[in-house]
Amino acid sequence: MTNYHNDLVNYILSMSKRTKLALHSCCAPCSSYVLEFLNDFFDVTVFFYNPNIHPLQEYQHRLCEQKRLCAKMNVPLVECEYDSQVFLERTKDYKTAPEGAERCGICFKMRLDNTARLAKSAGFDLLCTTLTVSPHKNAEIINSIGYESAKKYGLEWLPGDFKKRGGYQRSIELSRKYELYRQNYCGCIYSDRGKTNSE
Repeated sequence: MTNYHNDLVNYILSMSKRTKLALHSCCAPCSSYVLEFLNDFFDVTVFFYNPNIHPLQEYQHRLCEQKRLCAKMNVPLVECEYDSQVFLERTKDYKTAPEGAERCGICFKMRLDNTARLAKSAGFDLLCTTLTVSPHKNAEIINSIGYESAKKYGLEWLPGDFKKRGGYQRSIELSRKYELYRQNYCGCIYSDRGKTNSE
């Protein structure tokens, strides 16, 4: 199994200057620890692109929390388009798929592809995501998709498994510190129905 912590450390050690990092964020709680860690090494900008989140009110709530956290941590935020119909169209054949199966892979790819495209057009060098903080998400799959998304748009991918080495627990502590809303489902209409998955 890939040691993403060592990959991350090696990348940081190889840097000759601070790099502009586009950080795709799924929500404020997950981004809290990742921002705390990465801000020491990179010029981070958060990209909030999550067309999977359902319903619209939930999306707006999570976006507001992300804005509030970014303001507290002095990190720029790019609010991306909320195109939920695109997500529903791309995943319509996988409505009954279990959490972590094909539908989730399609969702990850959609979000990371579009974030990479936007980051490249904005002059960023490096792409990363907060998705691996969640203990419910497979870092191997996310990093594989992220690598391909970054490569497609001429960016470098920063690999990570941020749930490890106390990362997930630290995100809980920071959520309490900043009084962040912690959702009880991943975001999409399918996970909302079961309420079996949380960030």
